Amino acid sequence: MTRTGLIIRYVAFAAVAVAVNLLVQRLVLLGGDGSLWFVAALGAGTLAGLVVKYLLDKRWVFFDETQGAAAQGRQFGLYSLMGVATTAIFWVTETAFWLTWGTDFAREAGALIGLGVGYLTKYQLDRRFVFQRGPR
Repeated sequence: MTRTGLIIRYVAFAAVAVAVNLLVQRLVLLGGDGSLWFVAALGAGTLAGLVVKYLLDKRWVFFDETQGAAAQGRQFGLYSLMGVATTAIFWVTETAFWLTWGTDFAREAGALIGLGVGYLTKYQLDRRFVFQRGPR
């Protein structure tokens, strides 16, 4: 696969994961507003986006063929761990926008910016530590 094709695929999958993340957040926020609902929305959205992105990256970006529950569990654990720092970038940016402007539009704009920076960082970490046999 060409580098351009890989970049397009990765960005498209990031966009899908972002959309899933924000959709799940909106669904959770239908339950109420306030800090607890906001934190619940962040967590649920992040988890949903993580699972979707892992499955897409594993198969279509890194072409990983890891087999077995234990090996895949370890791999998902590493993938999740690499996402901890990048998730912090996302959460801090989204929260700062929400606290500054207090609107859904601002919150989602902050999320998009934070997720964009986070995904750029995460690709490098995943390529190096999680999917070591993937494209270089």
